[in-house]
Order: sequence, then C-alpha cells, then structure tokens
Amino acid sequence: MLVVEDEPAIATAIAHRLTAEGWQVDVAGDGPSGVRAATTLEPDLVVLDVMLPGMDGLEVCRRIQAERPVPVLMLTARDDETDMLVGLGVGADDYMTKPFSMRELVARSKALLRRVERAAQLSDAAPPSIASGDVVIDRAQRRVSRGGEPVHLTPTEFDLLVTLASSPRTVLTRERLLAEVWDWVDASGTRTVDSHVKALRRKLGADLIRTVHGVGYAFEPAEA
Repeated sequence: MLVVEDEPAIATAIAHRLTAEGWQVDVAGDGPSGVRAATTLEPDLVVLDVMLPGMDGLEVCRRIQAERPVPVLMLTARDDETDMLVGLGVGADDYMTKPFSMRELVARSKALLRRVERAAQLSDAAPPSIASGDVVIDRAQRRVSRGGEPVHLTPTEFDLLVTLASSPRTVLTRERLLAEVWDWVDASGTRTVDSHVKALRRKLGADLIRTVHGVGYAFEPAEA
C-alpha cells in the first residue's frame, strides 16, 4: 500500500494506522516521488492527497492509472463537488474530505480491496457480457464500449454500471448501491454515489441512468 501525502504528521498517522491493520505501507512526500513509488512498488492501493508539491494529486493519479490501473483513494482538503468529479475523472475510485477519521479511512481501504478481489473472481468465472443497444459491458474483461468506441471507466465506475445494468429499469436506492458496490452498511456516503453517477453520465451519456429523486437510480437500456 502506498501513501502519497506531503504533510508528515498526516502521512505518519495514516501509515501507522494502516500498518496496524496488517498492511505493508510505503510513504511518498511529493507528486513525482509518488509516481515513481507506484511504478516501482506496484501497490495494491494508493492513498493520494490532491495538494502535493512538484505535481498535484490529479496528475499523479492520471500517470499512475496510465501505467498500471490500481485502486486510488483520494484525499482532498476542500468539500467541493467539482474537485471530486475531476478526481474521479482521472481515475480515482473513492475520495475523502479532510479532516477524516482513521476508522473511516481503514473501512474505505478495505472496501476498495474487497472490490478488487471480487473483480478477479468475476474475471475467472468469465460471465457473459451485457449488451444494451450500442452499449456493451464485458464483465469478464471489465471493458465498456458505446457505439463501438471504448470507454475508460475506473474500477468503481465499472462496478456501479454493472450493478445498475444487471437490473435494467429497476430503481436501486443509494443505500443499496453503497452496500453492493462500496460495501458500506450505512448511508453516510450517498453523495459518493451521486458523484460517481455524474462521472458515468459524463463518459457514457446522460440517457443511460435515470434519477429517481429522493430514492436512487435506474439503468435505462440504450437504443441501438
């Protein structure tokens, strides 16, 4: 596991807590060293601060994902939805706003790693693809295309899309999506669901996912 954080006190606290959970943790203190560490160490998870010297966390995330896809938990000091959407757009799988509790950080990290394990099992089972009009979701290879053009999704975006598309026209509550996609058992992260849905709409088009205000979302089969 790799922690990329330029504030020594925060980096040390995160590293100590994750180490106490049984993970091997390495720390990088700026953007360029974070990219190098991710390339060299090939961590299972990256905890990445947005504001970094030398290269900001968004560019770090973009370069890491281009080299080797890996779950990224992004840390941001601003509770700004635009920043969060940009982070998701460059490949982050989840985000937390400072200040945050170490307990939640551990829970989010475990959830991300569980999703990686489920993805590996899914690939081994090689289930069929989901085809909806001009949208093809290849669950075995974890690839998505629309109109024959590939669409790059983060692991979390892919899992969210599969969950919605597996029950077309069925309204799934935010709480259910949190449980099935994020492995969260409470409703504290409903805004996370909303942000990921916005990211999916931006990449695949706004017509695929219908909002049911006050409830959740439904996948609407695409027209050919």
